[in-house]
Amino acid sequence: MLTLPRLCCLLLLGTAATASAANLYKWKDANGVTQYSERPPAGKQFETRRITASGASVAEPEVSAEAGESEQCLGARRNLQLLNGNGPVSQGVGADGKPGAPLDDTQRAAQKQLAEATAAVYCKPAPKN
Repeated sequence: MLTLPRLCCLLLLGTAATASAANLYKWKDANGVTQYSERPPAGKQFETRRITASGASVAEPEVSAEAGESEQCLGARRNLQLLNGNGPVSQGVGADGKPGAPLDDTQRAAQKQLAEATAAVYCKPAPKN
């Protein structure tokens, strides 16, 4: 019974970790006009950009936007791609507005475990062949 409160705490920490930067979505509408939004368009191809606390725009790793997947699922998959990469990863922004210190190996492993747990809860299971 103690597992459920722990999982809830982990999920809350995971959503707080993704709140340090905002995503911006770019796509073309039916008239060929480029549109930008804080939410991905339904049923359209789009490009994701992450806006950091400093205002810089960084391309996000591509995650296949499967129909019907929740934002929590897509966020967990993006986090897993970042955590599985070789580059430094920092969590949150300090009071001075600067990115936090890069995660060490132990912190990175803990965040990876959290992202995996979030994906397990929010992502649809893969179809069985």
